[in-house]
Amino acid sequence: MHVEFVSGHICIEDLKSFLRKTADISKANSCIIQAINADQIAGEEHLRFAVAKALRAFEQERNAAKDMGIEVMRYASGKRQIEEAFSMGVHQGQNNVVFVVLGEEDSVTTCVYILKEILIPADVIEYKISKREEIIMQFGITSDEIAVVGEQMIPELVIERVALVDVLK
Repeated sequence: MHVEFVSGHICIEDLKSFLRKTADISKANSCIIQAINADQIAGEEHLRFAVAKALRAFEQERNAAKDMGIEVMRYASGKRQIEEAFSMGVHQGQNNVVFVVLGEEDSVTTCVYILKEILIPADVIEYKISKREEIIMQFGITSDEIAVVGEQMIPELVIERVALVDVLK
């Protein structure tokens, strides 16, 4: 399965309409699109690891969500419970967003093109200090952990939380 990320800034006036629009794009092009709050993403490696875990869960029939996009968000959030994973979703108003697009390469390419038309492209995936507070809250990273490993290891601590989703049951 081919995977691409589309990131940038978007203003969502009506969340239900926005979600319906992305679902329509997804359905019309036979691909999976999941919108995620990029302010809670600790870099591309975080996203790639979460996608790989979700794909493996479906492959091994141990997925918690019926929808691949939700399973990706579940892993990306570092949460076992689907309801808790929605904390990484987009919201009404201004958003830094990353769309995770999965499917056949041609379908993904088409979806990426369409999605780039509805946002202002920007690299909002990479970890920046401005994301620190939101990320440590989302992933329950403690000041003790940071004191031991250092600030520069926050993205690795996030990946560790993604890895632990299957372990902590």
